[in-house]
Amino acid sequence: MRELLPVPMQSAMGGDVYSGIARASGTLWCGRERAGSGTSDTVLVFCHPSSNFVGHYALDPTAALGVDAVGVVTRYAGNDTQVILENCIEDLGSIITHLRCTEGYKRIVLVGNSGGGGLAALYQSQAESPTITDAPGGGGSDLTRAELPPVDALVMLNAHAGRADLLQGWLDPSIVDENDPFTRAGDLDLFADRQVPLDPEWVEAYRAGQSARMNRITGWVKGQLAELTDRYADAVPDLPFRVHGTCADPRFVDVTLDPSDREPGTLWGDAQSANLRPVTLGSFSTLRSWLSQWSVEDTHGYGPDCLQHVTVPVFVAYGTADRGCFPSMATALYEGVTHSDKKLLAVHGAGHYFDGRPDLVVKTLDSIIAWLD
Repeated sequence: MRELLPVPMQSAMGGDVYSGIARASGTLWCGRERAGSGTSDTVLVFCHPSSNFVGHYALDPTAALGVDAVGVVTRYAGNDTQVILENCIEDLGSIITHLRCTEGYKRIVLVGNSGGGGLAALYQSQAESPTITDAPGGGGSDLTRAELPPVDALVMLNAHAGRADLLQGWLDPSIVDENDPFTRAGDLDLFADRQVPLDPEWVEAYRAGQSARMNRITGWVKGQLAELTDRYADAVPDLPFRVHGTCADPRFVDVTLDPSDREPGTLWGDAQSANLRPVTLGSFSTLRSWLSQWSVEDTHGYGPDCLQHVTVPVFVAYGTADRGCFPSMATALYEGVTHSDKKLLAVHGAGHYFDGRPDLVVKTLDSIIAWLD
């Protein structure tokens, strides 16, 4: 039976969390599924910066295989608009401390699922050798002073390399005015009746355009943050803004790019529709949050770099039918691990959420648990 697991936070939530009730409680409510009446020695901890994992699809099947499972909820549950990754790391530290010291687990395995891959890698790298004293734009936890117990192993499950890297690959470079999603540079419009497979030279120019747009937005963010600080000092620490066109990766329409078993499209359906709808990543942000989680130039959360500083075993599993995270992302995470105690597993036919394939969920978890043993 699913139970709510209350975890005390090691420091108070900041004003970037909307709910006053959540701020006052100082509690992270996670979900736990037990393997039996007691507690197993091992627990798999499924994490993400903002998704609510209390109802994660892997909790029940993990417990059925004889291992306790916990779905993490950070202070930013259900809302990535203001995510500061460094604060998520402190929240993970609170959860892992509680599992180790209060719940008594001897072996803790941190499973970074989807956007949790970069987060898990960042956590372990800082737990083993803390260096970060603040978020890139301020408002972050000092991880050199936080309680961050190292975990015993890492699992990357259908994970991408990092949120900033992912968003740059998804940004629509044809948008030339950040306030106008309809005026476009036709030569960089992915949805302008292009033939598939896409011309490699055009894709190269498209990628350069995405990088240029990422740099323009980041430059604007830093300018706005400097002006905000100049005008209001600490009285107004942050401002919100919107980003149009956040789901235009050429790999969504041309599956020969980063080839796999997936069908064309996105996790939200048709790419052209998803590109302009406010359901995808990065459509709304704050200045500080952009620098922490979305800026390629500034983020601390690029998984392959973090994994270079990790000494524990690492298991990377990816679905070959995943329409959000592609094989090259899994390979980048795997190759980021510099030691030999690592494994790469392709789960054939699995989508991002193992859509309609509970058998593949069990098969993947069984492989992970056998590897742990």
